[in-house]
Amino acid sequence: MLEELSLKLETALNKIRGQGKLTEKNIADSLREIRRVLLDADVNYKVAKEFIENVQIKALGKEVIVSITPGQLITKIIYDELTQLLGGTHNEIKINGSGITTIMVVGLQGSGKTTFCAKLAKKLKDSNRKVLLAAADVYRPAAIEQLKILGEQIGVTVFSLEEKNARKVAADSLLFAQEKNFDTVIIDTAGRLHVDEEMMTEAADIKELVNPTESLFVVDSMTGQDAVNSAKAFNEIVIYDGIVLTKFDGDARGGAALSIRSVTGKPIKFISNGEKLNALETFYPERLASRILGKGDVVSLVEKAQESFDQLDAERLEEKLKKNKFDFDDFLKQIKAIKKMGSLTSLLGMIPGLNSQLKNAKVDDNALMKVEAIINSMTLLERSTPKILNGNRRKRIARGSGTTIQDVNRLIKQFGEMQKMIGRFSKSGFNDSFLNNIKIN
Repeated sequence: MLEELSLKLETALNKIRGQGKLTEKNIADSLREIRRVLLDADVNYKVAKEFIENVQIKALGKEVIVSITPGQLITKIIYDELTQLLGGTHNEIKINGSGITTIMVVGLQGSGKTTFCAKLAKKLKDSNRKVLLAAADVYRPAAIEQLKILGEQIGVTVFSLEEKNARKVAADSLLFAQEKNFDTVIIDTAGRLHVDEEMMTEAADIKELVNPTESLFVVDSMTGQDAVNSAKAFNEIVIYDGIVLTKFDGDARGGAALSIRSVTGKPIKFISNGEKLNALETFYPERLASRILGKGDVVSLVEKAQESFDQLDAERLEEKLKKNKFDFDDFLKQIKAIKKMGSLTSLLGMIPGLNSQLKNAKVDDNALMKVEAIINSMTLLERSTPKILNGNRRKRIARGSGTTIQDVNRLIKQFGEMQKMIGRFSKSGFNDSFLNNIKIN
C-alpha cells in the first residue's frame, strides 16, 4: 500500500540530503514538497499541516543546521515524527488475567470485519488461547455461514443461534464459553453500509451486555479519508479501544494509516495485509515508519520467519546442507514455509532499500505456485536425484504441472546452481555465522 508514498518521500528527502549546507530556505522548500506528498497520499490536511510544523521546528534547530550530516538528521526527525503520528508506542491487545477475555469487533459492512475475526482467532489460538467465535452479525446474508466456514478452516468453534437477535447471541456466547471452558470470545457484530442510529444502538447495547475486555473498530484502508471519518463518527457514540486496518496490501495511498490515530485518538492495534488467515500483523508504529522511509522492517520479517519455520525441520535442513544433500523435496518445504509468511510483495517491502529498486517491477505472487507445481509433478526419485531429469522426463513434468519445458529447464538450472553454491560451502566447511543465517533460532 505504501510503496508510492515511500518512493515520493525518498525523492523529496534525497534533494535535501544532497545539500552541502542546510538553510531555512532549502529546509522550507523540502518540507513544502513533503507536505504535498502527504496530501497526495490522502492524509488529512490538518494532520499534514501539524506534522510539517513539528518537523520544521526541530529541523530549524541549531544542532541540525551545524551538523556535518544534516540530511541524515532531517530523516531521523521525520522518522520520529512519523512514529509519533502513528501512535508512538506499541499497544498490546488487552487480556483478562482472571476470567474470559471478550473481544467485541465492530465496523462497517465490507470492511473485512468477519475475516478479521477469524484471523484474530487463529492468532490467539496459536498463542495457546482457547477461542470461541460468536456470530452476532445476524443481518447480512451468509455472514454466519461465512464465519462457520472460516472457523472450521482454523479449528475454532463458532457459536450461533437460529433467531436473529444479536444481543442474545452475544450474551449467550459468554455463558457457552464459561460452560465449555473457553478463555477467549470474539464477537463478530453486524456492519452497515454507513454509520446509522440503529447500528450504533445495537452496538452500544451489546457492549453494555458483555462488557468487553477489548473493543476493536475495523476499517477498510482502501477507503482513505472515508475510513478516518467513519472511525471518528463511530467512536463519538460507541467508544472503542483500538483500530484494525484491513486490506493493507491494496493500492490505496496510505492516508488512512497516517491520519486515523491522530484524528480519533485511538491506537492502531492490527493491520491485515492479505486474504490468507495468517495475514495479520500486530501493529508497531516505529516499524511502519521505517517502511515508509524505505528502511524496511527486518524485525517483522524475522518474526514471520520464526512463526513459519519449524525448529526441527531447520535442524534437519542444517544437517543436509552440511552433507550437500539438499534436494527438491527440501526446496519444496522451504517454498511452503515462505508462502505461509504472506505475499511476496509484503515480504519484499520489509527488506531495507528494496522499495526504490522495485519501483517499476511487478512481483508475481504466483511465481512460487509455478515452482511448486513443477516439483509436485516430479517422482520421489526425480526430486532426490535431479541428474536423471532427461528430456522425456522434463516433457512429462511440464505437461503434469501445466507449464512449459522452458519453465522446467529454468528451474532445474537454477536449482543446479544453488546446489553448486551449497557444495562449495560444504567443502570449505560451514562456519557458525553461515548456519546462523540459514537457521531460524
